Amino acid sequence: MTNSRKPRTTSPTPASWLALDMQLCFALYSASLAMTKLYKPLLAPLGLTYPQYLVMLVLWEEDGQPVNAIGERLTLDSGTLTPLLKRLEAAGLVQRLRDAADERRVLIQLTAEGRALKTRAQAIPQHVLCATDCQLDEVSSLTQRLKSLRDNIAQAAA
Repeated sequence: MTNSRKPRTTSPTPASWLALDMQLCFALYSASLAMTKLYKPLLAPLGLTYPQYLVMLVLWEEDGQPVNAIGERLTLDSGTLTPLLKRLEAAGLVQRLRDAADERRVLIQLTAEGRALKTRAQAIPQHVLCATDCQLDEVSSLTQRLKSLRDNIAQAAA
């Protein structure tokens, strides 16, 4: 007589839940560090840091956005975003303008130099894709899963 039951899968013991390699937070943190390290030499010729690159990506998608919209998109508070924008302005890549319809709002607009930088940045995503050793559809799927994870965690933390 053969046993047709499936073998039991062992679940981690509560003590092993505290092992570093079991921590989702550490996997995400260390992956983020690795990603930032990968970007550093790619962004250096453009004169951008990784957070500045993220701001530029937002503006390359839609120029002339209010500061608060950029902050919401990047999940950055004004205390973090304002110095980034000032450095980008000092580099001649963006300009801060008062919204004519509402003087309290500050709009961030690309300069000609900031728009031209987009052409130089176009090879970066391909370099990153190659470094992942994944196919484009795998990276796309992983990106969507991470966005969903981020949203679920944010909702749970609220």
